[in-house]
Formats: sequence, C-alpha cells, structure tokens
Amino acid sequence: MNQPAYTLRQLVLYFLKLGTIGFGGPVALVGYMHRDLVEKRKWIEDEDYKEGLALAQLAPGPLAAQLSIYLGYVNYRFLGATLAGIAFVLPSFLMVLVLGYAYVKAGGLPWMQAVFYGIGAAVIGIIAVSSYKLSRKSLGKDWLLWVIAIVLGITTFIAESEILWLILLAGIIVWLYKSPPKFNKTLQSVFLFPVLLQASSIWMDEKLTQIGWFFFKAGAFVFGSGLAIVPFLYGGVVKEYQWLSEQQFLDAVAVAMITPGPVVITVGFIGYLVAGVPGACVAALATFLPCYLFTILPAPYFKKYGKHPGIKAFIDGVTAAAIGAIIGAVFVLGKRQLTDVTSVALGAITILVLLKFKKIQEPYIILAAALLGLLIKNWV
Repeated sequence: MNQPAYTLRQLVLYFLKLGTIGFGGPVALVGYMHRDLVEKRKWIEDEDYKEGLALAQLAPGPLAAQLSIYLGYVNYRFLGATLAGIAFVLPSFLMVLVLGYAYVKAGGLPWMQAVFYGIGAAVIGIIAVSSYKLSRKSLGKDWLLWVIAIVLGITTFIAESEILWLILLAGIIVWLYKSPPKFNKTLQSVFLFPVLLQASSIWMDEKLTQIGWFFFKAGAFVFGSGLAIVPFLYGGVVKEYQWLSEQQFLDAVAVAMITPGPVVITVGFIGYLVAGVPGACVAALATFLPCYLFTILPAPYFKKYGKHPGIKAFIDGVTAAAIGAIIGAVFVLGKRQLTDVTSVALGAITILVLLKFKKIQEPYIILAAALLGLLIKNWV
C-alpha cells in the first residue's frame, strides 16, 4: 500500500468540519465528500470513492454516514473507519442533545408550540417531495418495483407502521425474479431472517435495553435515504411503545432537518426525550452500529462480490419497499398534522417551493415555517 497523501488526523478533522456545517441531506453530503476529498485535495482515488458509494447504496445504513466510514477505511482500515464515522456524526449528535434540552425546558411554552405548528406542516411537505424524488430516481420504469412501492405504501398507511418482514420479502421477490439463485439450505435462513427481526422485545423490562434493541433494528433498515427510518420509528416510538406523542415525533424529525449531518440523527433527539442523555447515547449508538458493521465487514470483499446481480436485485427490492413505506408515512403523519386550512396551506406551499426552487435547502424552509407558525398563532 502506498503512503496516504493525508494523515488520519487530517481526515478526522475534515469529517468533524463536514458534520458541523454540512447541510443539504445525504445527496449533498456525498457530493461534498467527492468535491473535497477526490477533486480538490486528491486524498481519495476516484475508484475508491465510487466503490464506497456503491457499498453505501447497497447495504442498509444512512448513505452519507456509511460513505464517511468507508473513506476512513480506505487507507487507515478499522481505526480510520471508526474515527471518521464518529467525527462525522458527533457534531450533529451534540446539537440535537442541546436542542432536546431546550425543547424539554420550553416545550410547554406557547411560543414553542406555535413554532412547531408551522414546522410540522413544512416537514410533511419536505418528506412528500423527498419521497417523490426518491421514487423517480430509484424506481424508474420498473413495473415490479412500482408495484412493491404501492403495496408497501398502502400497508404502511393501513397499519400505521412499517412492516419489516414485508420489506425483506420485497427484496427476496425481486431477487428471485431478476436473478434467481440455486436453492439450498442457506436460503432457509433468509426466509427466517424477517421473522427474527419482527421478534418483540416486550419481555425486556429495562427501558434502555428496549431503546437499544428497537433502534438497532431501526438502523438495519435505513435503505435509500435517511428518511426511510421515519415510518419505522413512528410505528415504534408512537404506536407500539407510546414513548412520544405524534406532535413530539414530528418535532423530532424537524430537529434532524434543521441540523447538519445525517437525518438519522433524529434518533438522538428521540432518545433524549424518552430517557435523557443515556437514552440519546444508547439510541444513537444502536442506530449507527449496524451502519458501521455493514461497512467494515464487507469492505475487504466488496471489490470482488459487490457487483453480483443477485445482491443488487435484493437491494433494489428492499429500496422500493422502503420508498413505499415513506410514502405511506407521509399520509399517516399528514392525516394527523394537517388538521386545518392553514396547516394544509403551509404543507402545500412547502411542496410547491421545493419543486419550483430546487436549490433551496430544507433548513431555510424549516426556519421560514417556524416564523410563519409564530405569526399565525399570535395574530390569527
């Protein structure tokens, strides 16, 4: 191996900076990494970057966080992957901790409720536009993927939660249809896997243990976009465990959107509301652990096996299902959040603005919605 053109310290400092000021969502963040590390500084070879991006898209896990881990692995192996991943996620995690503390302290104040009245409506619009863009990009003209997305959208809306075994079943269906394998005993474990992941943790009395197991499962199913975790989290923290109200959940998603770094960092805010600082730490660690493992474990073998058609077909099916679940979640959350003419109008305006002015970043939309919420609640 040639001597790297950068030190591990330089790489860690870069990801600390990106995690602190990197707005724009996963697509923007991976674009910044290419611009800075491949084009400008020439620390990372373009081929290594493309392989890391392919792995991040194929494996479950938030795209930008997973790519940061892989780029840390390229020249500094496990230590580099670990430090790069922590450096990228840590700034936004600390920000949501501070926001969580402020939210709990001021949550009962009328001005805070007014702010999140506007934000909640805008979040529905943002998720709707994101799911629209994901559908066009990931599903294309493939009829099977569209059928899967529609079915998952309907089932998520009816059940008001994400059904894990249906998502994995979607991956298996596309795999068998597009790249059928030779059946053997190992295939049986694939069909058992969804059942195991649906296993309930009701028997656990300790809240932190419940939080850890639930968020570990959540982290294993963030396919395609950080927003894919939203319907799963809603089904668990609002419906099953009733840790948060629906309004608190929407507020948690909004907080993730106004902070830099990965959208998945909303888990830190949720964990804080449920069990304070320990809850935030356990939720974040449990969510990002699968992302870390799904990057460093296959990394040495990815050059050889990553382009296998069976693997790609399975991931295509799971991604389509995840997109359908996001669409279903938009309708579930919208049904409860958009309860009057004003909130419906705010949601519709958000959608129109994001579709018309494509360079406007979500944090600006959130801040504008917060101000409108204050004006509407105080003057109307």
